[in-house]
Amino acid sequence: MTGVLDPHLTMVRPVRPRTPAGCEECLRLNTPWVHLRLCLTCGHVGCCDSSPMRHARAHAAYQGHPIVQSLESGENWRWCYVDETFV
Repeated sequence: MTGVLDPHLTMVRPVRPRTPAGCEECLRLNTPWVHLRLCLTCGHVGCCDSSPMRHARAHAAYQGHPIVQSLESGENWRWCYVDETFV
């Protein structure tokens, strides 16, 4: 499945990062992260799959919010956790 064909894109909303300083859960737990991902349904900021806690993926699974965008400077891509593909 690619880009415009991904049915999960209907869940994308205009959002602002809820915790622009870092991963919401890692900040609370005082744990490290590698890269940040922004949930495009609710604005949750979570850590990537290379991070020890993988909070972005956990949020997507628990909340049912499948699409994230990279919050890293210079990166402009989105990922669907359900379809495991760039969108």
